[in-house]
Amino acid sequence: MPTIAELLPPKQRRKPRIGLVAGGLGTYWPQFPDLLPQLQESARYASQRFEGMDAEVTDVGFISDAQEGAVAAERLRQADCDLIVLFLTTYLTSSMVLPIAQRANSPVLVIDLQPTEKMDHASFDTGAWLAYCGQCPVPEVGNLFGRAGIPFRSVSGYLRQESAWARIERWINAAHVRSALRHARHGLMGHVYPGMLDVSTDLTLLPTTFGSHVEVLEFDDLRHRVEQVTEAETAARMDLARQVFTLDETVVDDDFAWGARVSVGLDRLVEDFDLDSIAYYHRGLDGEQHERLGAGMILGASLLTARGIPTTGEYELRTTVAQLATHVIGAGGSFCEIQALNFEDGVVEMGHDGPAHLAVSSREPLLRGLGVYHGKRGWGVSVEFDVQPGPVTLLGLGQDRDGTLAFVACEGTVVPGPLLAIGNTTSRVDFGRDPGEWVDEWSATGIGHHWSLSVGAHAADYRAAASLLNIPFRQV
Repeated sequence: MPTIAELLPPKQRRKPRIGLVAGGLGTYWPQFPDLLPQLQESARYASQRFEGMDAEVTDVGFISDAQEGAVAAERLRQADCDLIVLFLTTYLTSSMVLPIAQRANSPVLVIDLQPTEKMDHASFDTGAWLAYCGQCPVPEVGNLFGRAGIPFRSVSGYLRQESAWARIERWINAAHVRSALRHARHGLMGHVYPGMLDVSTDLTLLPTTFGSHVEVLEFDDLRHRVEQVTEAETAARMDLARQVFTLDETVVDDDFAWGARVSVGLDRLVEDFDLDSIAYYHRGLDGEQHERLGAGMILGASLLTARGIPTTGEYELRTTVAQLATHVIGAGGSFCEIQALNFEDGVVEMGHDGPAHLAVSSREPLLRGLGVYHGKRGWGVSVEFDVQPGPVTLLGLGQDRDGTLAFVACEGTVVPGPLLAIGNTTSRVDFGRDPGEWVDEWSATGIGHHWSLSVGAHAADYRAAASLLNIPFRQV
C-alpha cells in the first residue's frame, strides 16, 4: 500500500543555506603548536554534523584574525545565507567576528563546543586548557552584538553532546522556516470573507517583513484551467483520491467528479504561477460557475496541502503562511479554529471545515458529501478526520495595530473522545487548564480566529524562527 508521500510527492523547495565559520586567536598558534590542529579537527567534526542536516552548507573554514574575518564575511555575504553559524573554538577577539555579523546581512548563531565534558586537570597544560576556552569570548561577543544592534543567539556545550546538537538543530529548523518564507510565492484568489476584519491582511507586509511575494489571482485563472481538464484526467484524480481517502456513502458521484476536476485545475494553477501556497474565497450566488469552483476546492486543496502547498479557504493569507512554516519543519499544519469547549473533560475542541493537512490525521481521512457548507454557499465533498493523539502546537500569524506581524504559539495535547461527524477536521486539545481561561489568554495575544495546528511540541522551534525572521514571538 503506497504511503501519502508516495501518492502525493512533496514540493521541492530551496534548502536553507547555512554558513559556517570557525575561529580562534592566531596569537596562540606559535605559542602552542598542537592547539590549532586540535581546534581544526573540532571544526571538521562540526562541519560534518551540519553537512548531515537537510541544508546547503557553505563552510568558509577557520579564521585567526580580523583580516581573515573580513574575507570570510564577504564569502558568506555572497552565499546569501539563511543562518550563519560562528564556532568559537577557543578565545578570540570580538573584532574578528563583527564583520561577519555586519556585512553578511544574515542572522548569526554563536556556538561554543569544548572537546569533552570536562578537562583533565592533572595532565592539562595551558595549550590543552585553551581548547576548552571557547566559552570565554561568548559574553564579549554578546556585548558587542548588543552595542551594534545585532540579535545575539548562542548554544554552549561540548562537541559530542547530543542535547547541545538538538538545540543547534532547532536553529536549523528555524532556518527552514526563514528560507521558505523569504522565497515563498503566495497565491491570493478571490476576496476576503465579508466581515472577517481579523483576516484582512496588508499585502505589502509579507514582502517587507519576509521578502516573499503575493500573487493576486482571479477565480477566472482557475476557471480557465478547469475547463481544459479532460475526462481521463478527472478519472485519474478520482482514482488517486480513492487511494488517499475513504469515501463515505454520502458522497455524490457528480460532486466527487467535480472536486477531482477542480483538483487537476488547481495543480495547473500552482505550477503555472509557481506557488507555495493559496488562500481563497468566493461567495457566489445561486450555483453560478464561480460558486461551484469555490465549493469544489476542498479535495484539491487538501491534496495540495499534503504536498506542502497549503491551500486554505476564507482568504486566510496569514494562516496559510503559518501553515507553510509548520509544514517545512515536518510538523504538518492544518487550518484550525475553536469549535466548542468541554468543561467536563477540560478540553478545547478545535478544527475547521474545508481543506486539511493529511499528515495530522489519526486515521485514513474521510471524504464526506455535504449538501450545504455552513456559512458558505455551495455544496460538494469535504474532508473529515480527527487529529492524531499526542502533543500538538498551535501557530498563528498575528498582525498588530502598527502592522507588525508576530508568531503566536501554544502547546497542548490532543486527547481521545467524542467528536462531531460533520465533514470537519476536529480534535480535543488539553492545555492543562480551564478551557475558558485558555480562550481568554489566547485571544488576548493578537491572534486571529484561525491558526495552524501542527503535531509535536514545537514552540521552541517557532520561537527560534521568529528570532531569525526578526518578528515578535508570543506563547500562551
